[in-house]
Amino acid sequence: MEYDVVIIGGGAAGMMAAALASESSLRVALIEKNSQCGRKLLLTGKGRCNITNTRPWDEFKEHVHPDSGFLRPAFMAFSNADTVAFFRKLGLPVTEERGMRIFPSSGKSSDVRDALVSRISVATNVDIRCDSEAVSVLRSSSSHFVVEVLHSGDRMNMLELVTDSVIVATGGLSYPATGSTGDGYRFAREMGHTVVDTSPSLTALVPTRYNFALAGLTLRNVSLQLLVDGGVVQDEFGELTFTNDGLEGALGFRISRRAVKALDEGKKVEVLMDLKPAVTRAELKARIEREYRPGLSLQRFLEKFLPVQAVRPFMDSDPSLTVQNLPVRLKSWKFLIKGYVDYRRAVVTAGGVSLREVSRKTMESKLVPGLYFAGEVLDLDADTGGYNLQIAFSTAAAAVRSIVSRSILR
Repeated sequence: MEYDVVIIGGGAAGMMAAALASESSLRVALIEKNSQCGRKLLLTGKGRCNITNTRPWDEFKEHVHPDSGFLRPAFMAFSNADTVAFFRKLGLPVTEERGMRIFPSSGKSSDVRDALVSRISVATNVDIRCDSEAVSVLRSSSSHFVVEVLHSGDRMNMLELVTDSVIVATGGLSYPATGSTGDGYRFAREMGHTVVDTSPSLTALVPTRYNFALAGLTLRNVSLQLLVDGGVVQDEFGELTFTNDGLEGALGFRISRRAVKALDEGKKVEVLMDLKPAVTRAELKARIEREYRPGLSLQRFLEKFLPVQAVRPFMDSDPSLTVQNLPVRLKSWKFLIKGYVDYRRAVVTAGGVSLREVSRKTMESKLVPGLYFAGEVLDLDADTGGYNLQIAFSTAAAAVRSIVSRSILR
């Protein structure tokens, strides 16, 4: 069967690519190994789907790694404002929440997935093939590819799709239960591309001798410093959540990228938490001296400064804790990090197809004309807060725009 473009992967980037391509005259095939598209999308934003973030580019770029400049042309051509307009056009009401994060007004990630699926399902030029796994991408001539596909219900017969262009939108390695098993990296390598070493990002950091009594506690308006081999490499402010896996929430995720890399390199990783960043140590000392009464237990006194759930673990972390050194300790609760949770719960994958080998304007391979990459498969990731989905949408749009332009010139 012949198509103008075959999109491999029915996640955020793949569905956006198919939806945008459906507005053209392109003959499109969307290949998804799961029984339905957008399975991973359902998990985003804790099941609420943080679609994008409305920060202007100068602020947005600070949350993109490792090279925000690569994303700039694609973002400018299909921005966060374009994403909001796109979903509203599909009939999906959206709401802006704290931190300039955009969510579906219903609070249901399934509504985002359904809006995309509905759009491409009604398009007469889009052939959606679920339960189908792309097993290879072959260059058959100077201008054509053959994508070999196996259907889960008929593993004995290989289907060959002939196409002018291929968009690899297979995601990374995070949440492998959703089908993200790194297929795109294999396709890229087979086509001669370099794949930058991958690692989990936006994942839980596991402290040494972690006190599970903290699990379920969220601390707001705290500061975190990430220390690598004793030196501060990152300083963040916001919300930290303790879970059964370790340090998570916006702050834990934000520092996880550098922490994971340092741990993989065998370096010493520590997290230093300031529980009272709004006041100086001197101000905290004055308050403690003013409010402490002789005979009052330290545990009861600490309830003035910490949630009850945190008091005992805080005390247990430092046997030398006293009223006298409390101002120092409240502004420097230290956690030695021994590890991290692997891809099974990581929100996104760091690393991927080398950006040096991909056009930042079109997402087309510089090595293989007609081959494109979009979304998490690229060596491009971001902090939590809607940034990663915007990367998926912007890069998908860039690829489709290039393919449509090329088809017009033929």
